[in-house]
Amino acid sequence: MASSDKISEATGEKFPAADINGELNPGQNKSVEIDPGASFMATSLQIKKQAEEADQKKREREKKEGIQKLKSAIMISAVVAALAGAAIAITKKLREK
Repeated sequence: MASSDKISEATGEKFPAADINGELNPGQNKSVEIDPGASFMATSLQIKKQAEEADQKKREREKKEGIQKLKSAIMISAVVAALAGAAIAITKKLREK
């Protein structure tokens, strides 16, 4: 303990004074000190989470758009095939007459 006193005397550094009432009665302590590092970490984690959610929504939207395009292509192909079949059937009937 004596060696630490010698170090603090040599450098001129001391521990900051403690707020005894604030430490012993935390309910009465109205001034809350916020650690800026922890606040920055929480904010960056929130931003990262929001970015991940946005990417997930974008991927889901692109997937839905791809499925919708495939459905449209299949429906158009079915209509074209039905029209071609009807045209062939009509030409066969006309040739028979």
